[in-house]
Amino acid sequence: MSNKTVLVYRSQMLPWSETFIRDQILALDNWRAILVGREDLDALPLHDISVELLPKDGFLSRVKSKLRGTEASFSPKAVEKLRSANPALLHAHFGPDGVDAWPLARALGLPMVVTLHGYDITIHRDWWEKGNGGRQMVHYPQQLLDLAKRNEVSFIAVSQAIRNRAIEYGIAGNKIAVKYIGVSPARFLPGDTLISKRPRRVVFVGRLVEKKGCQYLIQAMAEVQKQISDAEILIIGDGPLRHELENMASQLAVKVTFGGALPAAGVMQALNSSRLLCLPSVVAANGDAEGFGLVLLEAQACGIPVVTSALGGAAEGISEGVTGLSFRERDVEMLAKILVETLADNARLSEMARHCREFVSSKFDIAKCTHDLEAEYDRLSSHRAMQMEVA
Repeated sequence: MSNKTVLVYRSQMLPWSETFIRDQILALDNWRAILVGREDLDALPLHDISVELLPKDGFLSRVKSKLRGTEASFSPKAVEKLRSANPALLHAHFGPDGVDAWPLARALGLPMVVTLHGYDITIHRDWWEKGNGGRQMVHYPQQLLDLAKRNEVSFIAVSQAIRNRAIEYGIAGNKIAVKYIGVSPARFLPGDTLISKRPRRVVFVGRLVEKKGCQYLIQAMAEVQKQISDAEILIIGDGPLRHELENMASQLAVKVTFGGALPAAGVMQALNSSRLLCLPSVVAANGDAEGFGLVLLEAQACGIPVVTSALGGAAEGISEGVTGLSFRERDVEMLAKILVETLADNARLSEMARHCREFVSSKFDIAKCTHDLEAEYDRLSSHRAMQMEVA
């Protein structure tokens, strides 16, 4: 039985896009987690984990505090209720939630670790400071840097690329550990149809927003379909750019199916009816970028080779030439060449598919990744306990 408790903080519990937080909690072995937040979205099912919804009172005060660049507070009643669980650590996901949760960690006398996922550290400081993220986020960059100076606070980056970006941002490198989240090979399984017997289909899975780069896949497929007439794209996901992307596909006469947002079972079916997954991510104009791209691991766990330009994922989430292929972001010509060569070569595609699942199981099994996370929990909680004894 777990003998230590970690409070996992996410202000909104939990969007459908954040199954990775729930999965990481469920994969804990030596620690017990309580998911703590201010708002229950009633979206992602949370019946299988412990949840503590903080009182809603004080919301206006919290907004005013953010506008002033000062700390929000938590009610004494909420603090005492959480204290009764005897937590040893607070783990906040995303930089803004780390800023939001710091007063709670301080009130409980806990060390805090903040996982940086992508936008929270890649978006340019001046974008926030000019109010593009809302007036309440104008002070976020400086708040994050001030938080990073505290001895009780450390950080986890979801990839080496995100760690590098955090250091560029101004966070000390010795305060940032890289811990991959991983996926469950038992959950993502290969389909029954051999990859060489499937339609020459490339699947895209992700939000239809700038940083996902779906437009570059559509542009590349215009050339691919000139050389491979039965090549096609299946786009899974929705977002503000959908209408624009549909118009582009129509103008370029690209054969594409927009499948919309799908539940997990639908995504699995889409993966297992395709030959390749493509994640053509880019760094957006405001700096927003893919931290890793867990869909790369999900596809490879299903035995599907991947093609990507994702920050972090392209360098760390594939075995180059063995389970996937990388290309320079926005390089449509290079992407088209890779897709043509791979879709047309059944032997190569089948060989890559054979290595995909082994790669994920050996390096990105969520059980192993979470074991590494728990070791970081142990280190941080023990270090804090030693500091308190000395004091």
